[in-house]
Amino acid sequence: MATSTSPAQRAQDTIVAAPRAQPLLRPGTRFGIYPQRELAREDRLERWLTRLLMPLHPPRAARRRCWPAFLQAVGHFGQGLGALDEAGLDRWIRDARRRVWREHLTRENVARAFATVREVASRELGMRPYDEQLIGGWILLEGMAAEMATGEGKTLTATLPACAAALAGIPVHVVTVNEYLVERDARLMAPVYRRFGLSVGAVTAAMTAPQRRAAYAADVTYCTNKQLVFDYLRDRLVLGGRCDDLRLRLDGLCGERRRRDELLLRGLYFAIVDEADSVFVDEARTPLILAGGAADPEAAEHYRRALWLAGQLAPGTDFAIEPHARRAALSARGAQRLGEIAAPLGGLWAGERRREMFVRQALAARELYRRDRDYLVRDGRIEIIDEHTGRTMPDRSWEQGLHQMLEAKEGLAPTARHETLARISYQRFFQRYLRLAGMSGTLKEVRGELRNVYGLGVVTVPRHRPGRLRRSAARCFRRGADKWQAIARSVSAGRAAGRPVLVGTRTLADSERLSALLDGAGVPHQVLNARQDAEEAAVVARAGEPGQVTVATNMAGRGTDIALAPGVAERGGLHVIVCEPNDARRIDRQLIGRCARQGDPGSYELFVSLEDELFSGRFRGALARLSRRGPAEVRPWFGRALTRVAQGLIEYRHRLTRRALLRVDETRDEFMGFAGRAE
Repeated sequence: MATSTSPAQRAQDTIVAAPRAQPLLRPGTRFGIYPQRELAREDRLERWLTRLLMPLHPPRAARRRCWPAFLQAVGHFGQGLGALDEAGLDRWIRDARRRVWREHLTRENVARAFATVREVASRELGMRPYDEQLIGGWILLEGMAAEMATGEGKTLTATLPACAAALAGIPVHVVTVNEYLVERDARLMAPVYRRFGLSVGAVTAAMTAPQRRAAYAADVTYCTNKQLVFDYLRDRLVLGGRCDDLRLRLDGLCGERRRRDELLLRGLYFAIVDEADSVFVDEARTPLILAGGAADPEAAEHYRRALWLAGQLAPGTDFAIEPHARRAALSARGAQRLGEIAAPLGGLWAGERRREMFVRQALAARELYRRDRDYLVRDGRIEIIDEHTGRTMPDRSWEQGLHQMLEAKEGLAPTARHETLARISYQRFFQRYLRLAGMSGTLKEVRGELRNVYGLGVVTVPRHRPGRLRRSAARCFRRGADKWQAIARSVSAGRAAGRPVLVGTRTLADSERLSALLDGAGVPHQVLNARQDAEEAAVVARAGEPGQVTVATNMAGRGTDIALAPGVAERGGLHVIVCEPNDARRIDRQLIGRCARQGDPGSYELFVSLEDELFSGRFRGALARLSRRGPAEVRPWFGRALTRVAQGLIEYRHRLTRRALLRVDETRDEFMGFAGRAE
């Protein structure tokens, strides 16, 4: 390449002055047949030092002062690419691919690869990654988490590090939160990968084992977090006691062909996780359990009898409900009364431990789990509703007999109770990747947890265009009925002004309650919840049309752009109504982020009621007294302060739950290692 004294060349010279390649993560005998990071439990001092030192020595991609030099280097390699014909571009791609394969991911090769991806995306997709997306891609490739505002083009951003890593021979998993996005993103981005000679796969729930194996064998694989983890657990069962690092390397050297042919994944090399806070934080409070059915012909009668016994106990005196822990606790009086009632039944009910276990699950099913909020009854089956996305999860079930207890509660035939075959938490699973990266629009609130648990530094990427978001004053009502009436009036006003309105509700029941109010007011609208999740893309795509009203359960991770129709921006853009604060401020921000994207105008409004689910527990008694007297609406500052305190307490409890789950996993790993087993 000819020497140049242009600013772009000087910037390129600066960035490659001390070339530093990423560690070689290609498949080979070095990692055995199933590459993954070996996890060692750190002591307290080591963990504290890691937390202290990580922010002091961030990678170059985390330093804003390094961004201009990187962007100028990318611009240097991109000079003249636009003037090449297709054959000339293909020759450039072949040369770039040889360089990256031979020299791996030096800073020069990263800039070269990004410049090439930008040109290919421009030609194949009609989308040219802008500077902020290049920065986001560099952050991901360096193994960090990029906070990019909603609407900033994270799908296209992910192709930059995915292509660069795949060109270097590193298998890449692009992880997202639902199968619609898996299929859509793999299909939309496939032309870019194909132009580089890379294969792309997509893993969905309907696939057979051979189809999954073929998808994971691709250079870049799109998959959901749940499918990925369960496929990993299936591989753990195949590997049995050979999951330790030394055994896997010996297997690779000895060439155990049969065992390799049974595995689904090739190992855990490099993962790029979309909606990282949802996957790493929100969904990380419960373990992922791979289970097998265990038939019990007498189970149906046991569940019905447990529900009957639970109905004989008095709340407050015989049992207490812990809403946030989602469990019921028997008092000493309740345990004694239960023994007296169950004494004539004999059999299973004569044993104190099993009797109380069944009844505690029955109490939880009766008191804590609500139809159309926590689950949906469809086609004679119970389908769990994901609290973070509002979608159903037909392939999931609650453990320890709770799912069967709910089936008995709803008068359905109980399915076979499942026995645990393998389990792991999201924390422990994603820690096993040799390299991990994530991106989301809402990461700053959990940056400490991402650093401490996953070793991920969080870097905020600036917006491509300045935001034009307008906030209306929060409105706080004493009673829920008054709040819903006010929301219906606000929706009508927005529609009358010709603006599209998106209303976010916490539960399916709330979305249908508001829908009934809007029907009564003669307001046409679309509803998107677990009953209509198959049509979600079409519903969301229409949400930006003038006067369109869309009522949706939690919009986190929906992933479909709401494009404003002509003339809508001049009327103020999309108006978002938050019907009830969520457990975390991040989730509220995700919903609000649906408006004012890419420099468009937009506004949002928050409604709060003292009867909202958020204020259950320690606030319930005092707020119930407040809601019975005084004017319908209270001062906005009171609602904001109350919401902030309640969300802070719930976030703290959830953080403790995740920490406890991680400790359990660490302890189990230590025990399995000591016993010579790997589960």
